[in-house]
Amino acid sequence: MLDYIIKNGHIYDGTENPWTKSDIGIKDGVICKMGDLSNESAKRIIHANKMAVTPGFIDTHVHSDLLCIKPEIHKIKVLQGVTTELFGQDGISVAPVSEETKPLWQKQLKGLNGDIGDWPWNTIEEYLTFLDQSDIAGNATYLVPHGAVRTLVMGFDGREATKEEMKKMRELVEEGMKQGAVGLSSGLVYPPNVFSNKEELIEICKGAAKYDGCFVVHIRNESNKSLEALEEVIDVARQSGVRLHVSHFKVAGKINRSRYERALVKMEEARNEGIEVTFDQYPYTAGSTVFHAILPPWMHSGGTAELLEKLKDPDVQARIKDDFKNNSDYENWVLTCGWGNITLTSVSTEKNRWVEGKNMVEIAEMLGIKPEDAAFKLLLEENAGITMLVHWGEEEVITGGMQHPLQMVGSDGIFGGKPHPRLYGTYPRVLGHFVRDKQALTLEQAVRKMTGAPAQLLRLKNRGLIKEGYAADIVIFDPDTIKDNATYEDPLQEPTGIHYVFVNGQLTVEDGKFLGVTAGQVLRREGKSVENVSL
Repeated sequence: MLDYIIKNGHIYDGTENPWTKSDIGIKDGVICKMGDLSNESAKRIIHANKMAVTPGFIDTHVHSDLLCIKPEIHKIKVLQGVTTELFGQDGISVAPVSEETKPLWQKQLKGLNGDIGDWPWNTIEEYLTFLDQSDIAGNATYLVPHGAVRTLVMGFDGREATKEEMKKMRELVEEGMKQGAVGLSSGLVYPPNVFSNKEELIEICKGAAKYDGCFVVHIRNESNKSLEALEEVIDVARQSGVRLHVSHFKVAGKINRSRYERALVKMEEARNEGIEVTFDQYPYTAGSTVFHAILPPWMHSGGTAELLEKLKDPDVQARIKDDFKNNSDYENWVLTCGWGNITLTSVSTEKNRWVEGKNMVEIAEMLGIKPEDAAFKLLLEENAGITMLVHWGEEEVITGGMQHPLQMVGSDGIFGGKPHPRLYGTYPRVLGHFVRDKQALTLEQAVRKMTGAPAQLLRLKNRGLIKEGYAADIVIFDPDTIKDNATYEDPLQEPTGIHYVFVNGQLTVEDGKFLGVTAGQVLRREGKSVENVSL
């Protein structure tokens, strides 16, 4: 007897093939039979008439590394149909750490990843084991974070690494890959990654390439110098042999619009050269990250504690103000987008909870001071534990990216306060707004970008497709009613139209409600190093 049979749905199998009709039989967490299962019995039959049946969605950019162990908070991911997430993003995550670097990262990441108390791990292997032993609703994969590795070797020093330090970092990346990571990440606007040069990136990427890992990177600039930043990481892939995946691809600012199309051409040219390049993108015209990212790179040397100490100095504040107005050598969100397009989404204390959901011009007016002074005041009062939302683009531009065959869907969702609506709405927004309403792409195309394509990127075995022998990560939704309900004004609204979600063969969402089932698994990299594989 089967555990479940799904009958009469339209199957979008994750390959971009046209939909087909077939029953699906599930047993022991696996899709064990497909076809006409009229003569088979099951503990439960689910009738999927007029509904789409797809593989579970794989989110290629998340910040759920800690809060995934709290299903009552993290459930919004499975409610969107996300059954697998890629942790360890932007080069700033929770492992590997040492007893010396752990307190620094706990403080640095509090605003981004949340707070679960002390971390009972140091290595990546210990962190993944911790997740194994926790109740997680969806599957987890992990990237070796560049910044965590860098701090183990040279702390938060704001300088370029020596050749010996680069070698040590590469060895740590290799160790992380052997412990189960599927690739390496960096965020070249975040400390301490921002202090690295191309030579360092090439060296550490060799450690990931040795194990056929991908390099998932927030490039050094996503506005006026975006083309140069993209060329940098393409050359890193060229020289290291790593597979390149660009995080939350965008080009901010109307004056930079032409650079978006040119960047797409650069990626196509790299593919023609033989470099495996892909990118992910969220379906919104605003981004979100930690608020202290508005500060210039020189402020971040030494980590958050040192940053806050420097920020108390009036002379330092004067220098930062000058950078805000004139310095285009870094990702200057104030200069590119303006204070009115920067909205605070979460703070750490009740005292300043009133700022959540307000932009910096509004906040400054209420405080009776200038926006830059309001920014300094809040960063100091909140110990930098603030996240922000930045309005940077136009929907027409992101539609063009969404239609590109190299694109995948990634939410970049951040929990806490009044978050970016992408945390609650990314996947239903693509399927409802962009597929059904705008007809910007077909349902087959959208499903591949959420399933088969990211499974290929991460080299996940038996995931990402509706196919016999594959894990039963499955989403059943109504294409006519699926809808994101989260808005910038009211972002904590669950989607509608997603009726069932299976994770590893266990029914996790029914009638759009989370059942409390925590069937998620840690998906570790499999296989030997590439250099040891005989062809």
